[in-house]
Amino acid sequence: MRLLRRRVSPLGGVAAGDLVAEAVGLHVRLGGREVLRGVGVEVRAGEVLALVGPNGAGKSTLLGALAADLPAARGVVRILGRPATEWTAPELALRRAVLPQAAALSFPFTVEEVVRMGRAPHASSPAEDDRTVAAAMAATEVGGFAARPFSALSGGERARVALARVLAQRAPLLLLDEPTAALDLKHQELVLRLCRERARAGDAVVVVLHDLGLAAAYAHRVAILCAGRVAADGPPGEVFTERLLSDVYDQPVEVLPHPRTGAVLVTPKRNL
Repeated sequence: MRLLRRRVSPLGGVAAGDLVAEAVGLHVRLGGREVLRGVGVEVRAGEVLALVGPNGAGKSTLLGALAADLPAARGVVRILGRPATEWTAPELALRRAVLPQAAALSFPFTVEEVVRMGRAPHASSPAEDDRTVAAAMAATEVGGFAARPFSALSGGERARVALARVLAQRAPLLLLDEPTAALDLKHQELVLRLCRERARAGDAVVVVLHDLGLAAAYAHRVAILCAGRVAADGPPGEVFTERLLSDVYDQPVEVLPHPRTGAVLVTPKRNL
């Protein structure tokens, strides 16, 4: 499933730990409501950052603001050191790739054609595009139905094809909104392994997750959002505490070490 290593490009190559994107004092209003209230977050190369929190906490809004798809009422979003508003759309397409929650198309494109859309920002050779598209489809296990219409796929298959398009874009910043929501257990694990793979190759990955177990297992760092603010930001082993998670989710939880590996496990307290 290993993707071809991301080619160092003249975009200004980043090294592990470099700041790729950040939000500073970010306020975002949607429909007259302030959804984000003074949020600050840093996104670094070589790292998977998971955004977690209850419904309505502002996770998808923060992802949209980091993608420069949602405007800031106050504060600033920077991508590779420049305010997001100063990049043109073609420049942004070379620097960040976005996976929205829902993947819908109005025309009967095939799976391969959808994945190839990720190559649109690049002035690369057809041979390089072919290699990149093939690698992305292989990594997401969609190559077996490359010729099928996208509209004929199941929800989980569509989600994997959409992720393949994002991988084919080869941007240094990946912004993924609930990429595991429609997937079975095997493919949830596949997607999060791919996130770690891209981080190891030098990309910065931000992923919105509801499954705290997946966040604890695969994220280098988590930002816990609650009511439009960041309640905690740090490694899962430090910020996933019973008291904080129980307060944020308004649901008692237990945080336990895995009996074999010692990794963090999060489970609701249940009285059955």
